[in-house]
Amino acid sequence: MASNASITTSAPGSLMLLGEHAVLRGKHSLVCAINRRITVHLLPTGNDSVEIRSDLGNYQSPLADLVEHPSLKFVLQAIKQHREQLPSGFRLMIESEFSADIGFGSSAAVTVAMHTALMQWIKGKVPEHKELFFQSLETVHAVQGRGSGADLSASIFGGCVDYSMIPEFHPVEITVPLTAVYCGYKTPTPEVIRKVDQLCAEAPEKYDRIYSEIDTSVGEAVSSLRKADFSNFGECLNHNQQLMDEMGVNTPELQEIVSALQVAPGIFGAKISGSGLGDCAVGIGYADLTELDYPVHHLEITPLGRECHE
Repeated sequence: MASNASITTSAPGSLMLLGEHAVLRGKHSLVCAINRRITVHLLPTGNDSVEIRSDLGNYQSPLADLVEHPSLKFVLQAIKQHREQLPSGFRLMIESEFSADIGFGSSAAVTVAMHTALMQWIKGKVPEHKELFFQSLETVHAVQGRGSGADLSASIFGGCVDYSMIPEFHPVEITVPLTAVYCGYKTPTPEVIRKVDQLCAEAPEKYDRIYSEIDTSVGEAVSSLRKADFSNFGECLNHNQQLMDEMGVNTPELQEIVSALQVAPGIFGAKISGSGLGDCAVGIGYADLTELDYPVHHLEITPLGRECHE
């Protein structure tokens, strides 16, 4: 039963640790939630208008005929999926602890936080993980046409999640320090996926081997995490950096960052995080990397997934 009380929800950003591209071929991946969150405040108004305040822009539109906004596509799509069940219009305030320009899973985090708030409002209770996942995945597919759902699983469950597109979720509750470095630019994920699809079509045996090695690495990495064997976990990351390079998604800037991370004291292993051809590299542990002329972010894997706050 919907109420008129204000609702506040949040979801963490995420980083892909293992399984980029392979997860789209039915293999396992390993994705983690980070201690940077997006928070949604929803206040029912009783009228028929939707008002949004966020760092990506302000917005107002009738609930029954939502006007498109280029920076709020995931938010508006989430609203559309529940629109028929919403008792009235509302105000939204969206706050983020990280920039949408960096590959920390902002689209997944805001999608999960939005669905949590809307479903809490409609049903009067926090949605179950799997129901929330399928609603969120519908949003991602509607907006961008394709997506594995790996980043959604991290934002929902928290910690590290061994994820495959069955869908299958195997969360590992853990807190581990991370160093993420942004290379200064990013190539849109759909564009990178198209390039890898083309390369795979040209050399299917090579890419089948790469994806199988990645799948095996995820199992070994999860086992290492459960035993707190961070040295072996780091070796899994280092090996997968080689596979990402072989896959054709490395760049000179990313390799410079990864190489600096891999030799830095306190770092167990490092690799590209995400689809590649730009964006971030991530290392397990903390490193200052003052010699690099790139933004360095000290993060942690957080066990906290989506939350509904009192």
